[in-house]
Amino acid sequence: MFEMPEKVAIREVGPRDGLQNEGENIATEDKIEWINLLSQSGLNYIEFSSFVHPKWIPQLKDAREVAEGITRTPGITYASLVPNRKGLENAIGTDVDEVSVFMSASETHNKKNINKTIEETYPVLEEVVREAKASGKTVRGYVSTVFGCPYEGKIAPSRVFEVSNRLFQMGIDELSLGDTIGVANPKQVDEFLEQMEGNVPFSKVAMHFHNTSGMALANVLVSLERGITKFDAALGGLGGCPYADGASGNLATDDLVHMLEDMGIETGVNQEKLAEAATFIQSRLSKELPSHQMQIRNRQGGRNDG
Repeated sequence: MFEMPEKVAIREVGPRDGLQNEGENIATEDKIEWINLLSQSGLNYIEFSSFVHPKWIPQLKDAREVAEGITRTPGITYASLVPNRKGLENAIGTDVDEVSVFMSASETHNKKNINKTIEETYPVLEEVVREAKASGKTVRGYVSTVFGCPYEGKIAPSRVFEVSNRLFQMGIDELSLGDTIGVANPKQVDEFLEQMEGNVPFSKVAMHFHNTSGMALANVLVSLERGITKFDAALGGLGGCPYADGASGNLATDDLVHMLEDMGIETGVNQEKLAEAATFIQSRLSKELPSHQMQIRNRQGGRNDG
């Protein structure tokens, strides 16, 4: 057995990445209540929304109202995604703690996602990062389609390294590497991280796995073995990508916490409080959440529709 870390940091992205691909809109007051429940679970990072144009992600058009309505708990970083300077201005206006910029390692996916080439994207993000840092905000950078693209297939690791290094040169504080359509397998992740070691500081890297093929937790284990201790996850396994056909839910926060805590790795998260938050958002959706922990809870106690 590999040497396990004592602690792992979880970035909860459910209120943004989880809800953005849902077919139905969740009421603003329900989003606020859900985020407040998440704030009581021991999580110390919550990505609550995205300040993008409503025509892109209509489910998140109430980002400002959510930001202004949630009860902020000391010690928790409340973050939001921003696509450009206008999004940044709106985010800063709500006093977010951290902003996230995003782009793809795939040229085709980048064009379909943000309507720009990779080279055209760099100056836009540079301006956002510079102004965010000047406003005293920390900045996170997302790289999508790291392990595969729905349009181009497998992505060469060298392309990921190039994009990642450009983002670090801009001044980002943390890098999230996304398996956007959930095609990665443990061998691929292991080989990728072996090549990446030395190119990018692992202490500033988080992995963002989707569970399309059921391999997200296995990919987490390989990442842990390589020294990664930060992971994005969405409660209940919510999520997907509106611009990537076939992309299913994110790595489930509740499944991740359950596995890590059972392995003796500290997450700081109260599993019962997490289950309460999951049960709440499930009651506001017209479906059961796909995480294993919620499936067990649903079978044991019946679905709670509130």
